[in-house]
Amino acid sequence: MKLTKLEQKDLDKIVSDFQAFFRKEIVENHIKNTKKLVNIDEFNLNPFLDIYKAQFLTGKSDARSIAKALVYPRVIGTSINTSFGQQFQKYCSVLLEGFSSTTTGIDIEFIDKIDGRRKYCQIKAGPNTINADDVVTIKNHFTSIKNLARTNHLNIGFNDLIVGILYGEPNEINTHYKNINKDFPVIIGKEFWHRLTGHENFYRILANAVGEVAQEFDSSALVDKVIEELTKEIEAHYLL
Repeated sequence: MKLTKLEQKDLDKIVSDFQAFFRKEIVENHIKNTKKLVNIDEFNLNPFLDIYKAQFLTGKSDARSIAKALVYPRVIGTSINTSFGQQFQKYCSVLLEGFSSTTTGIDIEFIDKIDGRRKYCQIKAGPNTINADDVVTIKNHFTSIKNLARTNHLNIGFNDLIVGILYGEPNEINTHYKNINKDFPVIIGKEFWHRLTGHENFYRILANAVGEVAQEFDSSALVDKVIEELTKEIEAHYLL
């Protein structure tokens, strides 16, 4: 059987949908959450560390330096990564609607462009987006499908029941994914998109698509304004 790549129009739709998602769900929420940081109550202040962090970051310990030390980690730190993972997970069904499945416990079905087998796939956003309870749920779903396939004489192997992770590297998956991978394949990032689309570099194409969206936004003035307002809050409430 000759395996074919997805048509360009299908690839273009995935890319454009992803860019639209990023603008609305990630950028808009990022801006909204950044604006909240003018309020000192958004932070768990630590008088022992805040001055130290300000001095470490800027060489100063005045109110504005403390504001910077508080705001910068929130703006570009773990919160945006967490938000992306949560929103991306929610958006998966829209992004990959052309592959949607009617099988209970399965998000998408597709013909693997590498091995030619039909894959029954649960989609996850990133390499740290499941917990111990999810492992049991996923394995139970996959085992039930395998048993049903055996009863109905369907050719579904354990390697055809997979978890597909949309971004990340194989060495980044957490312990819970590793537990699933003992019984069912966990395919992540570049390899997942290659198997789905037939294009080896499609993962990079998606990353570049986000880069194009990033060029549309410059929120440096917003961050400066937030720091300015927070500085006033610190001067009014903080013992300097």
